[in-house]
Amino acid sequence: MNGSGIDYEVVFRALPGPVALLTTDLVYADVNDSFLSMTGRTRDQVVGRYIFDVFPDNPGDPDASGMRNLLASLRRVAETGERDTMALQRYDVVDPSTPGVWEERYWSPVNTPVFGEDGKVVLILHRVEEVTELMRARARAGGADGDRARVLEAELYTRARELQELNEQLRRAHAREHEVALSLQAAMLPAPGPLGERSGAVRYRPAVGALNVCGDWYDLAELPGDRLAVAVGDVVGHGLVAAGVMGQLRSALSAASRVAAGPARALDVLGLYARSVEGAESTTVFLAVVDWSDHTLTYSSAGHPPAALLHPDGTVEFLDGATDPPLGARPEHVARPQAATSFTAGASLVLYTDGLVERRHEDIDRGLRRLAGSLARHRGADPEPLADAILADLMPSGAATDDTALIVIGL
Repeated sequence: MNGSGIDYEVVFRALPGPVALLTTDLVYADVNDSFLSMTGRTRDQVVGRYIFDVFPDNPGDPDASGMRNLLASLRRVAETGERDTMALQRYDVVDPSTPGVWEERYWSPVNTPVFGEDGKVVLILHRVEEVTELMRARARAGGADGDRARVLEAELYTRARELQELNEQLRRAHAREHEVALSLQAAMLPAPGPLGERSGAVRYRPAVGALNVCGDWYDLAELPGDRLAVAVGDVVGHGLVAAGVMGQLRSALSAASRVAAGPARALDVLGLYARSVEGAESTTVFLAVVDWSDHTLTYSSAGHPPAALLHPDGTVEFLDGATDPPLGARPEHVARPQAATSFTAGASLVLYTDGLVERRHEDIDRGLRRLAGSLARHRGADPEPLADAILADLMPSGAATDDTALIVIGL
């Protein structure tokens, strides 16, 4: 029983459809009564055994592919955490009462991931409907109707196999695109290099289904005079197109921040450049320059959520004194504002994109309050553990519904 008073083990065993639970090593963890009845096995013959030791391919059929197809599906579910609905399969099964005698059987399987508290796949729910009797009934039909039924049956099976082959091609293409995305991300968002005596941490979380690449970015640029330029930006959209725009804007801002007279002038330059980049409109950016020689932070924002300054005593100051519209929001160029504040040794500067604090149907102020509360609770932590703590507090499920970049600088 659980807190709701429902015994889910009893429910599982009573399910009318055949269902099995497999470990990620493809060993039967449990099966319901319907599954045992359908396969003609006892619980001892199934539970605790490797699935393909219980149900191997028919060695007398040179075209047998049921085991190979099912293995590929189960591995995909375990590796990707995505449900997989298989095409109609012919998968012969040995009759337990007559060893060595194989029965021609047809199945329609669906494999679904079961996640643990850490968000990883811990089990696979294998649901299978047998359609053998339907196929046999059509084959037994006589006369012209029987001929038509057999033709339809053959077409159904052929189309199902073609559909599965097409799905395999699409998965391979998706895997190649994913590899390209990972390479693109690594090229455009390299891990920050050493900051000398300073310490920093970066975290990057693409939205679910975004190919692990997105339009959010971060940048750190060491400047003369014991200064550091720190930036985060957010291009509208996800995927490779947004990432391409992000790469252009990130490179342009990284160059501008090294030569411009302050964050506002650097964003002026970026805004002018963005007018020539398709897809750059409505991009938001926050740029800050940390000056350790006089313990000041100078910053400017183009429509971006305010950075947070965590003071050693746990108070949090949001840097919202120089906020302007996003890139391309004004028809004419207007100089951007700039503001400054001071800090003391032991403080932390936290920059982030909106995926960290914004939630649907919720005012952003609630997200900012959550962030402030998390920072106050973890005051005094170094950048690496502080970054992990922030993500654990604000994104506990680990699955991002929006792109998120986070950067923490120890001051």
